[in-house]
Amino acid sequence: MKLMSYDRKRLASLADVFAVLLAASLPWSTSATSIFAVLWLLAFIPTCDVASLRRIVLSPAGGLPLLLVAFGALGMLWADVSWAERSNGIGSFLKLLFIPLLMCHFVCSERAHRVVTGFLISCALLLLVSWTTFAWPTLPMPMQGKGLGVPVKDYISQGAIFTICMAIVLQIAYGTWRAGRRNLALALAAVAIFFLANVFYVAASRTSLVVIPVLLVLFGYRQFGWKGTIAAVAAFLVLAAAAWPSAGYLRQRVGTFLHEMRSYQPDGQPTPAGERIVFWTKSVGFIEAAPVLGHGTGSIRSQFAQSAVGRSGMAAEVSANPHNQMLAVGIQLGLVGVALLLAMWISHLALFRTTGLAGWVGMVVVVQNFVGSQFNSHLFDFTHGWVYVVGVGIAGGVVLKNATSVRARRSDLIGTTSDTVTLAPCESGR
Repeated sequence: MKLMSYDRKRLASLADVFAVLLAASLPWSTSATSIFAVLWLLAFIPTCDVASLRRIVLSPAGGLPLLLVAFGALGMLWADVSWAERSNGIGSFLKLLFIPLLMCHFVCSERAHRVVTGFLISCALLLLVSWTTFAWPTLPMPMQGKGLGVPVKDYISQGAIFTICMAIVLQIAYGTWRAGRRNLALALAAVAIFFLANVFYVAASRTSLVVIPVLLVLFGYRQFGWKGTIAAVAAFLVLAAAAWPSAGYLRQRVGTFLHEMRSYQPDGQPTPAGERIVFWTKSVGFIEAAPVLGHGTGSIRSQFAQSAVGRSGMAAEVSANPHNQMLAVGIQLGLVGVALLLAMWISHLALFRTTGLAGWVGMVVVVQNFVGSQFNSHLFDFTHGWVYVVGVGIAGGVVLKNATSVRARRSDLIGTTSDTVTLAPCESGR
């Protein structure tokens, strides 16, 4: 019995290690992320406490991702496409299965802070490499990026990850300042500014330029109320005004967007803004044709292919990505699927309406994903989707553990017991 308990503790510790490696791999590699996700799952399964997992699955935050995946699997039955396309379609949903599993593990684990630390250190290394390659473009590097200062993946992924890091480090800096460690707080604030500057000067994703002010406003309101909101807006405007004269890439991104909007023609030459308008317009029509249950899982490309017949320019493009998460779900699963998606986002936002770093990390990840998903299918994208899964799963586990501890202490004070306080995250002896 003692040997079995020892083995479970070793596996639980190993699962913590794989969780750190999983988070640290997100900014750099897709293959490493996949490998560490599988290794984490293999280490977690023998240590899983079924009673705790059941309670998490029965909660909105843990259960709604499973419902969305289950409905996606069911949608394969009425899709009028090949089974290969249906399988590719459901593959975009499957990563959401990890959310309740990660919650279950980190309800018990005491090492969630190491996962966040590993992610931030990994991102800081990427930040250093990004600025180095941006300053010295001829410097030989082992990796081949997709742009100046973007050593791995693409500028949209880099901008999204750095935006999340900026918001998390800003919160840590604020907490450090309040604790009286002023020098460390100033150093962390400088790191947050370097993350922000990278988005402005190097990886100027238009999506990130929308997400950043939303997160700053949320941070200001969370810490200081409406006065903080006004201050955050003012701070962002000052930073943007300071960066604008010297940030040529930022001006180019904003300027080309305005030009693309003015020159938009459905049958014209492809532009990023024009393609989104075409995709969104067509997607709304696809949903109108099958509003309740959609066209089935994996049907997006087929719908675009049918609509492209006899067209030219952007209207003739065939895509499996409508560049909007709700439309990507709505085409396949109709308004029922969209309702499940929105319910999942709302349940996760509600979960993270709490104080503490874990609540802020979860809130940042959900808000970034929700806002970014209005312009991209972020949950179905590999990096963005896994950032959401890992962030919500780990932060959610910590928040649930903290909430359980608070309710247990209150129950002890009034001398009563309740089923609501018996989550018992370590029942399994881990």
